Amino acid sequence: MSRTLFVGDREFFPGIGRIEYEGPGSDNPLSFKAYDPERIVAGKSMEEHLRFAVCYWHTFCADGADPFGPGTRQRPWAAGNDPMDNARSKLDAAFEFFTKLNVPFYCFHDRDMAPEGETVAQSESNLKQLVTLAKERQQASGVDLLWGTANLFSHPRYMNGGATNPDFLVVAHAAAQVKAALEATVELGGQNYVFWGGREGYSCLFNTDTKRELEHFARFLAMARDYGRSIGFEGAFLIEPKPMEPMYHQYDVDAQTVIGFLRHHGLDRDFKLNIEANHATLAGHSSAHDLQMAVDAGMLGSIDANRGNPQNGWDTDQFPMDMYDCVQNMMIVLAAGGLGSGGFNFDAKVRRESTDAEDLFLGHIGGMDAYARALVIADRIVSDGKLEAFKASRYTSFGQSAGRRFENGELSLADLRDFAAGSPEPVQQSGKQERVENLLNDYMFT
Repeated sequence: MSRTLFVGDREFFPGIGRIEYEGPGSDNPLSFKAYDPERIVAGKSMEEHLRFAVCYWHTFCADGADPFGPGTRQRPWAAGNDPMDNARSKLDAAFEFFTKLNVPFYCFHDRDMAPEGETVAQSESNLKQLVTLAKERQQASGVDLLWGTANLFSHPRYMNGGATNPDFLVVAHAAAQVKAALEATVELGGQNYVFWGGREGYSCLFNTDTKRELEHFARFLAMARDYGRSIGFEGAFLIEPKPMEPMYHQYDVDAQTVIGFLRHHGLDRDFKLNIEANHATLAGHSSAHDLQMAVDAGMLGSIDANRGNPQNGWDTDQFPMDMYDCVQNMMIVLAAGGLGSGGFNFDAKVRRESTDAEDLFLGHIGGMDAYARALVIADRIVSDGKLEAFKASRYTSFGQSAGRRFENGELSLADLRDFAAGSPEPVQQSGKQERVENLLNDYMFT
């Protein structure tokens, strides 16, 4: 689907038109070589499968600053002296970018879109004004909101967390932000709402009541769910796991930790997971591992598509260019039947050294092409069935007599002992890892 090109009173990306699919033979860097939104793969268009979204924060708020130096990128939409005027300009720049890139969705934090005011009421008013403009831009362009969220980690009041803060007044401020962000998400037709607990955790166990904080966290999430439903939000609430950074010990460590937490507190019917690839690797997993754990639990909601630097133990948020990762992730998504109301959000930023306006486009083009290629390869692998058949063959003993009774819960531990005592020593069965890895290469490069 081609969206209506939006350019406001000022064009922020002059000289760059709509990014079109030109195919693998094109040498135009500002074109798609693999992502053809209308191409049908496994019964759906690429656009329907991938549901790409641009993140507001890295793309329009980040200036390239790092702990060792100031920003390197010019942001003409942030050049004024009035924060609200800058926010309006940033909104226009964002929708110009969305429509030139021709993505169907975007995502935002409340403070990405509108500046914080001096009071709770002023902050709410600022957000409402920008939401009104964003709704007009959405209707004019055809770009929709994949998910909204509240920034409960940047302001100094949240240095000890938001929902898990030991100071009740801070928890109340966090609730005020989430209430306003939920209202904004509903007003903009957002299909999901995300909680990222960047500072929901602790630095020192000696001064922290972890049991109390986790109970507060669960109560806060339940209150947010109840309020969201009361104002008509019908989408999925999403939790985004991350093991560390900025907090030393974060409560939402990885997919399995979050799944256990949600089930323990009876929140698993309304909440799913937003898996970020770089966060999974920080937890010592592959992104595919956390995706598979979420799928196995029936709780995969959406994906933040990025990658980390394997030499760095921190969150680098690079664009997803590793084809092995992309293919494996797409195999899991396809086998699960898709992402439902979720999508692939590019929670990624261009490098500090990439300072041209076109670099924002190049990063997204590369990530979109990578996942488009991965979709085609993954569909070939899933359709062919060889890998799945080999995987199933390793578990054939559970489809026979005693193995089937074990899976059906019909045997006791003593029954298993007697079965082992009356059977010969098991014959080693090779896992054939090299075989399946070779087969993956054949699919990718043949």
